[in-house]
Amino acid sequence: MKKIRVKLSHDASEIYNDLIRKATTSKIERTILLAITKKIEFIKSDPHYGDPIAKSLIPKQYIKKYKITNLFRIELPNYWRMLYTLKDGESEIEIIAFVLDIVNHQDYNKKFGYKKG
Repeated sequence: MKKIRVKLSHDASEIYNDLIRKATTSKIERTILLAITKKIEFIKSDPHYGDPIAKSLIPKQYIKKYKITNLFRIELPNYWRMLYTLKDGESEIEIIAFVLDIVNHQDYNKKFGYKKG
């Protein structure tokens, strides 16, 4: 069985750290942070836990910046999303789930080109 390692991109780390700072005084940020922690554990037990995004819908910025060929989405509280990709690890028995972004609903819609309804 392959080991699953979860890493956060620089962008995702910044948002995650911002949520940590705000979680002490905000129930919303605390709830989102707790959900992220739980979802990361789910990814570790099943790397295909998230909803797969069709290749044609993967934002070009992610393809260019991270050279990805797959993308998964996990819904978080308050319409936030966590986006991750799977890559081969540094050894033959490892998969890296690389969290690209943690975004609110408005930013998610912008990245995927959805119009406001």
